[in-house]
Amino acid sequence: MIDVHAHLAALPTERNGCRLSRRMREGPVSRIVAWMQGLPLGDPEAANKKYLDRFERELKASRWVDKAVVLGMDGVYDEKGELDEARTDFLISNDAVFEACAGRPCFLPGPSVNPTRRDAVAELERCASKGAVLIKVLPNAQGFDPAHPRHRPFYKALARLKLPLLSHVGFEFTLLGRDQSVGDPARLVPALEEGATVIAAHGCSLGLFFYEKYFPAMLELIRRFPNFYVDTSALTLPNRVGALFRIRRHPEIFGRLVFGTDYPLHCFAYPCLGALSPGGYARALMARTSFDRQFEVLRAVGIRLSRDFASLIHPR
Repeated sequence: MIDVHAHLAALPTERNGCRLSRRMREGPVSRIVAWMQGLPLGDPEAANKKYLDRFERELKASRWVDKAVVLGMDGVYDEKGELDEARTDFLISNDAVFEACAGRPCFLPGPSVNPTRRDAVAELERCASKGAVLIKVLPNAQGFDPAHPRHRPFYKALARLKLPLLSHVGFEFTLLGRDQSVGDPARLVPALEEGATVIAAHGCSLGLFFYEKYFPAMLELIRRFPNFYVDTSALTLPNRVGALFRIRRHPEIFGRLVFGTDYPLHCFAYPCLGALSPGGYARALMARTSFDRQFEVLRAVGIRLSRDFASLIHPR
């Protein structure tokens, strides 16, 4: 299988085009990831190489997953479509994504393009020419409303280029969420109407534990749009596990699910116990990689993935 939702973590260097604000660098998420991965924050070049090497090594050791889409993260843009450096806390450049994937067949490039940037369509075309397999957006942190009519040309370009749009859904906690309401999956309707393939992240979960107000919207979008899909990333986290147990009760969703982990975030095995599957819990605990643990959890709770991301990729 392909993991459709795995992150490139890269500290800024003189040539990679990445950005990391002091607030993010000193925040708990950066410190936890650095601690878990053993990354030397004082040596960006060494830290970036170590992260990629470990990512690649773990993926190659996986039993069930052989490729991962490596995601970038575009910044915040002002009214003129120029990068707003003051409001951009975290940026993983598209060039850094393509460089990370070069020479690593198990990595697929998933660059990020904020539709409010002045050259958004041109950047889509550039990324498509370099082998991008999808485009990632995180509206809450990137400061835009996916439902705004001005983004329709961007969505038309995605459809023309046959690039799926992977969009964050729900609350955003890791990065600064500027407008949490734009995490509503219903705001992706314009992209779907323009013919773009849309993958809603995190099982369309709200991210506030067991309060899942977006679940009916997900079912409606699945009913209305054959080009709407949902990924399974982060669904073992305590704040999103409610969506996991709702999805398992709706087999009609399974044909629209694609596999994702949200690597390097941790995958927990405890949902297997909630599904009364001690055997699944044991298999998840013994899994050699976080990719395999996610797969074992999904299998233990009764979710069968009948759609692989490979079927959504169009050869270039």
